[in-house]
Amino acid sequence: MVLQKILVIYPEVEFTKIAVYQNKNLLFLKMIRHKPEVLASFSDIVEQLDMRTEAILKELEDNDIRLNEIGIVMARGGLIKPVPSGIFKVNEEMKRDLRIGVQGVHETNLGGLIGDAIAQKIGGGVSAYLADPVVVDELDEVARITGHPEIQRKSVFHALNQKFVSREYAHSVNRNYEDMNLIVVYVGTGGISVGAHKQGRVVDVNQAFDGGGPFSFTRTGGLPVGRVVDLCYSGKYTKEEMRNMVTKNGGLKAYLGTTNIAEIEERIQGGDEYAEFILYAMGYQLSKEIGAMCMVFEERPDAIIMMGAIFNSRRFSDYVTRRAQKIAPVIIYPVVNDMDALASNGLKVMEGKAVVLEYK
Repeated sequence: MVLQKILVIYPEVEFTKIAVYQNKNLLFLKMIRHKPEVLASFSDIVEQLDMRTEAILKELEDNDIRLNEIGIVMARGGLIKPVPSGIFKVNEEMKRDLRIGVQGVHETNLGGLIGDAIAQKIGGGVSAYLADPVVVDELDEVARITGHPEIQRKSVFHALNQKFVSREYAHSVNRNYEDMNLIVVYVGTGGISVGAHKQGRVVDVNQAFDGGGPFSFTRTGGLPVGRVVDLCYSGKYTKEEMRNMVTKNGGLKAYLGTTNIAEIEERIQGGDEYAEFILYAMGYQLSKEIGAMCMVFEERPDAIIMMGAIFNSRRFSDYVTRRAQKIAPVIIYPVVNDMDALASNGLKVMEGKAVVLEYK
């Protein structure tokens, strides 16, 4: 059966990725880059909505992709209220929460807003959906405890990728995801999340956006709290500058001035011992987080799954694998495609194989 096409939208800081699928087949993929001076002209992220929407519509028109051929819009995002794992139709309450940033402000909040705007333009009953947004919350209650009752741990992680690849792996070994215990690592271009998947539920995970865990390309991960308090009251930084330090200007970017792993590898090959040490430190911290999450289970996990383009680096992979393999078999997915994951969920909706949840 030939179904209508699936439009996938993924807004990021400096670009918007779009893709068009027919069933499981990728027909079109484009990364729309937004000029820094254009982005800087907006006072907040939500103001970029019309600009990014128009850019997408122009790309579709320029590539002869007719809107009336699109049967569903799948969008990446966003920092809405905590939700269970699943697929959600974008509704008015979700749009409101995406606009105000009910759990934080990030470019992916635009996903549902752009998706809905394009779905409305298409008309004919076409709707926009989110699948496993970053705020999927399946935490055991004990995992929420911090060390002070006024602060509670939140579930903010790469839920879409972790769920999608976990199910793919379980299928590859002829098992059900819901019957397995897995440690799942996602190293993205921003943060790193390490989740403990207990029989289909992510019962513990570091807060990948602005909380704990290892440092990554641009995020600091966990920091000594006392030192952070000192910096907040030092007079050197505003609240926004401190938040950007933690989420956008930390990690490899802060230490090495770049987030380009190929460039870092070249520096190491050229004898840059400091670059090698910092990359090693990132692998070291990731290994510790994996070890900590393994303690969530009372028995050995079935496998440790590590995903992300950085694992194309044999050097970095070795830093982590040689420690993690002592705990459980390590499986590496160096290519993880958010667009495929979203399209796969969209296909389930179109085929009537998915239960669509209501956001409220």
